Amino acid sequence: MPNMALWAAKLIMFLSLFRGTLGSAALDSCVFLGEEEKNSLYEDGDVVIGGLFPLHYSPESSLPTYKTKPTLTIFKSRALRWIQTMTFAIKEINQRSDLLPQLKLGYHIRDSCDDIPVALRELLLLVNGQPERGLLDCLSTFVVSYFASCSCLSDQREFPTFMRTMPSDAFQIRALVQLVTYFGWTWVGVIGVDSDYARFAIQLFLQESVQYGVCAAYTHLYPVTLSQQALDKLLECYSGTSVIINFCSESEMQGILTEIRRRNITGLQWIASEAWATATLLWEKFGNLLTGTLGFAIQRADVIPGLEEHLTSVRPSDIHKSTFLAEFWEETFNCRLNGLPCKGTESLDDVYSPYSDVTQLRVSYNIYKAVYLVAHALQDMSDCKGGKGPFSNGTCADPKHFKPWQVRLVLAVLQVPVLPGERGNPSAVLTCTRCSEDTWPNRARDLCIPKTIEYLSYHELMGIMLCVVSVLGACISLSILAIFFMYKDTPLVRANNMELSFLLLVFLAVCFLVGLLFIGEPSDWLCRIRYPTFGISVALCISCLLAKTAVVLMAFRSTLPGSNMMKWFGPNQQRASVLFGTAVQVIICLIWLLTSPPHANSNTDYHSATIIMECVTGSEVCFWCVLGYIGILACMCFLMAFLARKLPDNFNEAKFITFSMLIFFAVWITFIPVYVSTAGKYTVAVHIFAILASAFGLLFCIFAPKCYIIILKPEKNSKKHMMQR
Repeated sequence: MPNMALWAAKLIMFLSLFRGTLGSAALDSCVFLGEEEKNSLYEDGDVVIGGLFPLHYSPESSLPTYKTKPTLTIFKSRALRWIQTMTFAIKEINQRSDLLPQLKLGYHIRDSCDDIPVALRELLLLVNGQPERGLLDCLSTFVVSYFASCSCLSDQREFPTFMRTMPSDAFQIRALVQLVTYFGWTWVGVIGVDSDYARFAIQLFLQESVQYGVCAAYTHLYPVTLSQQALDKLLECYSGTSVIINFCSESEMQGILTEIRRRNITGLQWIASEAWATATLLWEKFGNLLTGTLGFAIQRADVIPGLEEHLTSVRPSDIHKSTFLAEFWEETFNCRLNGLPCKGTESLDDVYSPYSDVTQLRVSYNIYKAVYLVAHALQDMSDCKGGKGPFSNGTCADPKHFKPWQVRLVLAVLQVPVLPGERGNPSAVLTCTRCSEDTWPNRARDLCIPKTIEYLSYHELMGIMLCVVSVLGACISLSILAIFFMYKDTPLVRANNMELSFLLLVFLAVCFLVGLLFIGEPSDWLCRIRYPTFGISVALCISCLLAKTAVVLMAFRSTLPGSNMMKWFGPNQQRASVLFGTAVQVIICLIWLLTSPPHANSNTDYHSATIIMECVTGSEVCFWCVLGYIGILACMCFLMAFLARKLPDNFNEAKFITFSMLIFFAVWITFIPVYVSTAGKYTVAVHIFAILASAFGLLFCIFAPKCYIIILKPEKNSKKHMMQR
């Protein structure tokens, strides 16, 4: 009984009940005591499939007294479409010659009334079958749900007879967390009806939201029967936040919205669970309160061929065949079969009804798939060959004289979902074995195969290109260094602080070669070398530029009468400033390596079938401190170069440093969002590209003009030209 209660908690489900000739070996049967309701749809067949649908519900919230029958006043025409979809699928299968040609499917459909006690009662009636046809073992029956999404039902050990064509809430919850994160809603209310559906959904949401920095302002479970006291307690919570996620069905949401309208509460941002996200009735009655509501709907089918014609083919002469259709006809055309007579000329083509609306085939499509799932299981039983069957000693079951557990096993082999990362074993029904961390199931999901290992390799085109550019940049830097050394006695080289220029060229060559440390399979020692070397080499380059800029400013200050600025910023002080600027970065890197150093990691979270070999920074704070310190040095260098850009004389290189710093900023400001949004080897490629682009910017902006004069315009490489203003 606890299992049945859990299944019925969702209230909207599809019960697959098979009935054939059981023989004398049947177990003790369930017997229904009480008056049997005749309000159902039934068609006989070799195999009868039972359906349970929430065709009615009561809009009035009241606690049951168990003294009188509950009154149900609201008819859900959408649920009638679901019923008709089931009958349509069964009739379609019966007309096919390639699917169950030797069997006729029947159906027995009852109304759950969107109420747990009623649903349990109707479920037991379905299990018992028609009184004149005998009884079935109620414990042998299995369920195929078209709307139950509770993640709790995924446990095949606890619920071996439960299957569904509806995705688990685990997928919806991940999407909802990412949705609120996208809109920046980090303080949300999470409520739901007091059921396993909402309880497990809220639990999953709280677990998943921690990873995204989303906090629950409150969580609240309200009873299925919403009394005024329960509504008062629920609405007290709303003062904490205006963003509310509600896990409930259409009927509970209608009760809440009715009270909200009565109190004239506005400004609420609703986030809908899949159970009411596409409920037409809610949007028709409470559209002004639901403006801006977001949520995720069940996957929609574009079309089910022939369904629309089946739905709209109902004529006045057909309505007497079913009390369901009769009530729908009266509700739609506002007439009575007993009383104000229906004219007999009414047509569904002349009115709009959720019943005939096939533009949103979501739940209907799940029902359609569920019926075909059962049909294919029976077809597998029919196609079974002796000696190769799924039962003991390779035996098969007779599709006309089977036991319910036999169909359950066939259906389990056919449909039990093998979750991502698992492989199924056809010979061991209902069992899936999780593949190891470095393997992944093949397409047939019967064998674990090695995952694809991804990292930026020297053997792929992108790695080769970056490697060539890195080496080329280093060679250009060393070539310019050689040119400067050859012309070290010329005025141009001497005027531009020869020693700092030599140091800068050496450090630029190192920067280019640092890119090579990012290519290849990561290892712990490589990761520990990669990031500190990058940070220190870039800091050395910017420190040299900072010292060169300071020399320009000091040189012009020293030309003023009585100034001795250069005395306090001579070669020793320049070297010391470079060392000091780099020492701070060295200290940051040492703290990083001693506390939480970078290390190699096999990332299997980004893509299930791929292992991404990557260097994890270890401490994100230290990584961003390294980048932040480089940014501080660059800002200081840019400001000083900007101030000195218009100083006279031809040897003033401050304007070139200013332009190089602009390129440096453009590269690294662009780098940050791209780096954060990429993954795998592309993250590494972006990092290398940023290093190379900024290094080339410094190299060409500062040294290309000098090399042009030295090699192509030697007549300008004179003291006289340098001193011109």
